Amino acid sequence: MFLEVSQLDVRYANRPQAAVRGVTLGLAAGEIGVLIGPSGCGKTTLLRAVAGLEPVAEGAIRLGGEVVGAPGRSMPPEQRRMGMVFQDYALFPHLSVGRNVAFGIHALPRAEQAERVRESLALVGLEGSEARFPHELSGGQQQRVALARALAPRPRLMLLDEPFSNLDVDLRERLAHEVRSILKTAGATALFVTHDQLEAFAIGDRIGVLEGGHLHQWDDAYSLYHRPATRFVADFIGHGVFAPATLVQQGSHVVARTPLGDLTDIDGCLLPASYPGGECDVLLRADDVVHDDSSPVRARIVRKAFRGSEFLYTLELANGLTVMAHVPSHHDHAMGEWIGIRTQVDHVVAFARESAAR
Repeated sequence: MFLEVSQLDVRYANRPQAAVRGVTLGLAAGEIGVLIGPSGCGKTTLLRAVAGLEPVAEGAIRLGGEVVGAPGRSMPPEQRRMGMVFQDYALFPHLSVGRNVAFGIHALPRAEQAERVRESLALVGLEGSEARFPHELSGGQQQRVALARALAPRPRLMLLDEPFSNLDVDLRERLAHEVRSILKTAGATALFVTHDQLEAFAIGDRIGVLEGGHLHQWDDAYSLYHRPATRFVADFIGHGVFAPATLVQQGSHVVARTPLGDLTDIDGCLLPASYPGGECDVLLRADDVVHDDSSPVRARIVRKAFRGSEFLYTLELANGLTVMAHVPSHHDHAMGEWIGIRTQVDHVVAFARESAAR
């Protein structure tokens, strides 16, 4: 691994509990990692520790096999050769785009500086804009100038702290795809912080979900969505609900009995003996519930959100259980209408019953 974070604790003097607790993660060279979680979960603190801006209380941070942070040992930020991009861009308004990008490479000969500036601006799609000023650019263009400035010194690691939070939603997702392409073209290894799941999915090879300073899961987007390691990840990522279920052994197979019918694809799911009486909660994503008028299971539409090609329906069964379903938008049912639904689950993910977990 190029970036290795091992059992990392970061503490603030005025807080009894560590802001980051026992975090372990790794990035191979050229990979993009994303940290996501609710406000105050420790994602920016973790990024700052990797940058050398926060001291390490326990554990270690290695870059290319070299320890850059450990208790009582911290390589200064300027020696770690990291590029940083912030949410406010931090461009110098009185300097041209070219001089902004050249800011961190003054030690290079003038001709090499000019060539590096030209290369960096070409990489972010802003060729020939050296003479322009930040106020003449759109928000997305300013963010790309900030990215070019961070890439110009050819850093070992790129750190991006919520770089799109000041942009509108449509531009954020598009720019996330563009930035991923830019970083991949540059061969850069990067660690990215965001609170937006769509951004995380668009840019990350590996995504870490944090809560209360603890890293619940460090995985690819597909696994986070379909195979969450903890109940928190299952609840935080995507749309879904927990439905009560009872696991029953039927010959060599396990069946999960739920209010929506039996779920039979239990490969990898725990055995009934893992839960008291086999009772547990199973995760049902919105794409696990299918609208089917021929189904005997009926549910009432209590909320609907139009998403263009589909509706996101919130549905209530007669027993009070609420589920969610993605339904093609030409199935435009009225609020309060009862419709047929069935499950279409590729794999069942079970957790301890919520009351027991608490």
